[in-house]
Amino acid sequence: MSVLDEILATKRDEVTVLHQPGTREVIRRAAIDAAAPRDFVGAIRAHARDDGRLALIAEIKRRSPSKGDLAPDLDSASTASAYASGGATCLSVLTDGPYFGGSVADLQAAHAAVTVPVLRKDFTIDADQVYETRGIGADAALLIAAAIPDDEMLRELYELADDLRLGVIVEVHDEAELDRALALDPAVVGINARDLGTFREGLGVGEDLVARLPSATLAIAESAIRSVDDARRMADSGFDGVLVGEALVRADDPAALARELSDVRAGGRG
Repeated sequence: MSVLDEILATKRDEVTVLHQPGTREVIRRAAIDAAAPRDFVGAIRAHARDDGRLALIAEIKRRSPSKGDLAPDLDSASTASAYASGGATCLSVLTDGPYFGGSVADLQAAHAAVTVPVLRKDFTIDADQVYETRGIGADAALLIAAAIPDDEMLRELYELADDLRLGVIVEVHDEAELDRALALDPAVVGINARDLGTFREGLGVGEDLVARLPSATLAIAESAIRSVDDARRMADSGFDGVLVGEALVRADDPAALARELSDVRAGGRG
């Protein structure tokens, strides 16, 4: 069983709790009553296309299945503030507990500490998770193509998120997944350099795939970005933004690193 298979098995167990009648009603009401979300897609577009600089989605991440503990004592609110002060375009917050050490509370604390849009980073496989994402105050959701192998379900989750005014990153890892993503006509595609089966990484994955994106689609490079040079490499290959977690949570001065990453000039496809 791959790491992704293990995570999804756990996630399916978690989803059964959301399906309980009382819980489902509360989640959906919270989504409907939630305040208007911050403009996740607009923030990325403004930074990359209007300002001509690489958009930074700065991630709050305590651990990972491949690396173990990264920053187990991380404070979500203060980390979010440091990222924002460094010029991060948006934040990403891991809310998966068993494998990444995150929580809904982390997202809510980060969201309350900043004014930039916040992406919920989790393994979304069910409509009630999309409602939950909106209800807890997130501004955007992640849909991982590899975690949602059914095309109809992928479309349903994408359209539901759009109906709830959530921004969406559709994440892909190879050409077949990219074809599935492009069928949705998404505003943002994330290309992950990490193989979710083995958790091996390679920046060449993104360089190979980004050229296939329409110029209007915003492209985000995910994983394996350890330095400003890596970010510049992604910008030069045509990415509009980068999602960076490990390098930032391990940095002595995360605000300074965020500032350097945010100042990289975008290569652009639009």
